[in-house]
Amino acid sequence: MRIVCFVVSLVIVHWGLTEMRADAVASEANRPNIVLLMADDLGWGDAGFRGHKELKTPHLDAMAKEGLRFNRFYSAAPVCSPTRASAVTGRHPYRVGIRFANIGRMPKQELTLAEALKTIGYRTGHFGKWHMGTLTTKIKDANRGGPGSEKHYAPPWEHGFDVCFSTESKVPTWDPAIVPAAGLGHRSGVGKNKKAGDDYGTYFWTGPGERATGNLEGDASRVVMDRAIPFIETCVENQQPFFTIVWFHTPHLPTIAGGKYLEMYKHLPKDEQHYYGAVTAMDDQIGRIRQRLQELNVAENTMVWFCSDNGPENRTPGVTGGLRERKRSLYEGGIRVHGLLTWPARVKLPQVTDIPCVTSDYLPTILAAVDLDRNGPKPLDGINLLPLIDGKMSERPIPIGFQSSGQRVLVDNRYKIYAKGKSAYELYDLQKDRGEKKNIAKDHPEIVKSMSRILEEWQASCKRSAEGDDYK
Repeated sequence: MRIVCFVVSLVIVHWGLTEMRADAVASEANRPNIVLLMADDLGWGDAGFRGHKELKTPHLDAMAKEGLRFNRFYSAAPVCSPTRASAVTGRHPYRVGIRFANIGRMPKQELTLAEALKTIGYRTGHFGKWHMGTLTTKIKDANRGGPGSEKHYAPPWEHGFDVCFSTESKVPTWDPAIVPAAGLGHRSGVGKNKKAGDDYGTYFWTGPGERATGNLEGDASRVVMDRAIPFIETCVENQQPFFTIVWFHTPHLPTIAGGKYLEMYKHLPKDEQHYYGAVTAMDDQIGRIRQRLQELNVAENTMVWFCSDNGPENRTPGVTGGLRERKRSLYEGGIRVHGLLTWPARVKLPQVTDIPCVTSDYLPTILAAVDLDRNGPKPLDGINLLPLIDGKMSERPIPIGFQSSGQRVLVDNRYKIYAKGKSAYELYDLQKDRGEKKNIAKDHPEIVKSMSRILEEWQASCKRSAEGDDYK
């Protein structure tokens, strides 16, 4: 009798384990693939779906029409490096020491999205602009890379990425390996004592000491996507979930277009020809990756996110869609950017939201989507957006803090306070005054007092993080 009971017990236990394994397999099978697309210096008004009269962006327009469109999506900073840090850590960049472009590097103590996802079997790839540390200490490269730059070294392959095709910083958006000819688009950042056709000096790296040398001609967005798509194809072939970052260089200076992309805007001034041509070329690559996901039969359960790292550069034809100021400013034009998500398995109908969201929300949202607890430095600044995606969030539960170059800002569901240096706080009602034209601080001192207290407490928390408290 005991033997029979023991056997029955074994069967029950085995059945239970089988059920648990089946549930686990089912859960893993339902985990989405993730693609993070990011433009560089693209204005909030730079898209057809935002009403631009000249710029052709049919694939971004399709994303906006099919998926979830965020009308108030923010980059965590008004410049590139800090925003990128927020996207992969879920934390404000001041906490991780990346306070501005070309300042700081990704600390080893931080937990990146790639590192977290690798623990549950994701294959991870980074393609395009990295800008969170240098990629070599052996040769002169880009802004900070080279001999003696060890303190800046923090390549993506040391932060969880299995496959890389990455640059430290900007490259020309056409023929990215060489200096553009005089008179072609914008030549900012070319460097002294260089002439057209010279080596540009910012290299694509695939691993320690490994530089890419072939297929570097033409549109930079295509050059990057030519590496990202085979990575995805390999993952699908091997039945591995994938996390793919594609961070375009477009339309950062020097902004160059060529071929058919230049031709389609030939009726416009030269700067607009190149800017719009480069953006349309990038848009084509967004369409290309979406089409390939469809062909591979993985589009249904792939999250494809798109944003920009900040607002438009001052010296470009980029537009903010009526928002105040541009890149480097914490007024809306510097930090409100495109926010798009397609994920057919979960976003089944087109949606538009006015709830404020930020690049720091990527990490907690994605980890919630794959049912993974985060075990990394705290606090997080981002929130899980799955309730919003599922139509169950009516407002953001916590405000968003910003700080950059002496500017400080807090944004909630309706109001925004802004100050620079020792100046008094300004207050704007973003629901009524998107362009921040009317400072209503004197009319609502109680709101300014409440929001400024929250902001200053948050700044103190960031300061403690920057001093290393989170790593103890």
